[in-house]
Order: sequence, then C-alpha cells, then structure tokens
Amino acid sequence: MEADRLRRGIIFILSAPSGAGKTTISRAALKAISDLEASVSLTTRAPRPSEVDGLDYHFVSDDEFKRRIGAGGLAEHARVFNARYGTPREPLDRAVAAGRDMLLDIDIQGARQLRQRYANDAVTIFVLPPSFAELEERLRRRGTEDESVIASRLKRARDEALAYPEYDYLITNVSVADSIEQLAAVVAAERLRVARLRQEFAPWKL
Repeated sequence: MEADRLRRGIIFILSAPSGAGKTTISRAALKAISDLEASVSLTTRAPRPSEVDGLDYHFVSDDEFKRRIGAGGLAEHARVFNARYGTPREPLDRAVAAGRDMLLDIDIQGARQLRQRYANDAVTIFVLPPSFAELEERLRRRGTEDESVIASRLKRARDEALAYPEYDYLITNVSVADSIEQLAAVVAAERLRVARLRQEFAPWKL
C-alpha cells in the first residue's frame, strides 16, 4: 500500500477572529508544510483589490450560492457581515478518501458544522492575536474598511475569541514564523496518530 494510502486524509481547520492573521498563516503553511492542500471557499462578497478568483475564493452570486446549498454541494456555509461563505464538499470527500490532507481557513460557524460532518477526520486550530490592541492596529493597517466596520469587527472578534475552548489546538500569533512552526508540529503529530490508520494497515507487511 502506498504511504499516502495508509491512513485517511485529515481536514485541518484554521479559525480566528478577524485580523488575527489566519489567512497569512494559511498561505504560508501551504508553502512550508509538505503535502498540504488548500480548500478554496465560496463567497458572495466582492473581491478585494489583491484577491484572485479561484485562488483566494470562488466569487459567486447569491443565487449560485443558494443553488449549491440546495444541491448539497457545500460541506458548511454561513453568513458573515452580509455575505455568504461556504466550503465545497466534493474536494474534501475526495481528499479524505484518498489519504490527502486539506487546510481550511474558515470561521467559527463553519468549523462547528465541519466538526459534525467530519468528526473523525477534522482537526481544529484556533489562532489568537497577541492582544486586542494589536488586532485593532492590524485591522486599521488593512485600509479596506471604514471606522464603523472596524468597530463591528472588533466587537465580533472579542465574541469569537471566547470560542477557543471548542478547538483542539491554540496558536497565539506573535509572529508568522513561530505560528507556522507550531502549526507544522500539529500537522506532524496528527499524521502519526494510530487512530487514523486504515483498518487494513498491517505494519509487518511493509
């Protein structure tokens, strides 16, 4: 049996309050950690200037999003700040069955849904900023939202931070390099868990 077929694939779920740096960590992790694939979410919001359709998100209309929900094509979906977000189901199912690992950058609502759907295959990691003062500064440095939106995001971030006990692992994002190192340690440990081996695995036959 090939090495990547000895176990089922793992769905690594990365969540954080807005501005905590999970997207930066996620992008860097895909380059730094071997055999980790990206899951590209759908959203109905407009792309930001630096975002690329199909790379950062699949940008779709509200009608298309609803159609995919009705067809059972989303593993999770939620409404956040007047926009819809969701994760295509088929790529996740294929990866888990084939023994490939996926990294998802999604919010708390979506993480809760995925934990239920993929109870045995999901690993959840929560990212916190060093402080909320630092978080506010990060949101302002983006320069993409006005004061009312920033205030709304900060309030939501404080509420979301309370969800960290629901997760398997916690990373405080003091620096991206340290956060990547910690995430890589989580990935390495989870890949070695005996519970993830397929039933037909027989080490004495390797």
